[in-house]
Amino acid sequence: MITRTLATAGLLLSLALPALAQTMASPGPTLTAVRAKGALDCGAHPGAPGFGVMDSRGVYSGLDGDTCRAIAAAVFGDAARARFVVVTSAARLPALQSGQIDVLPRTTTWTQSRDTANGLNFTAVNFYDGQGFLLRTSLGVTRATQLDGATFCVTSGTTNELNLADWARSNRLNIRPVVFEQNDETRIAYQSGRCDVFTTDASQLAGIRSALQNPSEHVVLPDIISKEPLAVAVRHGDDQWFDIVRWTIFALIEAEELGVTQANVEEMLSSPRPEIRRLLGVSGDHGPFMGLDRRWAYNALKAVGNYGEIFERHLGRNTPVGLARGVNDLWTRGGLMYAPPIR
Repeated sequence: MITRTLATAGLLLSLALPALAQTMASPGPTLTAVRAKGALDCGAHPGAPGFGVMDSRGVYSGLDGDTCRAIAAAVFGDAARARFVVVTSAARLPALQSGQIDVLPRTTTWTQSRDTANGLNFTAVNFYDGQGFLLRTSLGVTRATQLDGATFCVTSGTTNELNLADWARSNRLNIRPVVFEQNDETRIAYQSGRCDVFTTDASQLAGIRSALQNPSEHVVLPDIISKEPLAVAVRHGDDQWFDIVRWTIFALIEAEELGVTQANVEEMLSSPRPEIRRLLGVSGDHGPFMGLDRRWAYNALKAVGNYGEIFERHLGRNTPVGLARGVNDLWTRGGLMYAPPIR
């Protein structure tokens, strides 16, 4: 009798759990603070074509900009609630640690020390990259190992400094790093001829090359010397906020795989496919699980589109940056972009 009673009580509790989902996820500290000020503060790059650039009207565009807008739309239902706080490479992690910003979607490489010793959590990779080299074609160099004795412009507070030193040591090359605090300073130094080579993430070098006065006079070498998984970071200690940021990025990737776009998201609300109905909040409590509206992912997609749309808008073949999807394509097309199921 006791066993039967306990089994019945357990069944009733399990049946009640979905109905309790909305009351279970009360706002955590970060979500509460963000809602109280009515805006989402994102760390922004001083200038990385394709990722984050502030134009003369104060509009911040790029992959990182749209990632921030997607999170703001998921939280508020309004992408215009995103605010951009420009931070240098050296200042970006302290800005997040101190609470100056709420999230860091700013070309930041996920490393073990940053993930453990710096009080940060990396939510999801939104771009897989690697460190490369930009130099003048007049040097006649075709491979990076030919750069013995060259001077290298590099930005401080980045993984690029350590990678460059490790690479030179491993290849027994005598190089001369010239270090600058900000990426713009590094770029200007390269343009003015203060160094032979500009080294940073290869995708950024493609964008920088496209903005030079005579791009054809410069080349990005095929050599990639590191793994640079660029991921969106939050502070340690707030699992709910970690979930919100992570699953918003996953929703953008999942939407591309499911064929949900900015243009068709409205009609997709009527789709009979269960996975699309869960993504868009037609069924399930996946938003309330995180303290958000059921339409959290719908709002993000309506604001900025899916991951593929964002990539092609800012980084794709028809942009000045001109990148192929490569490893940043969906897993179904040979890339690394893969989102766990929303269920």
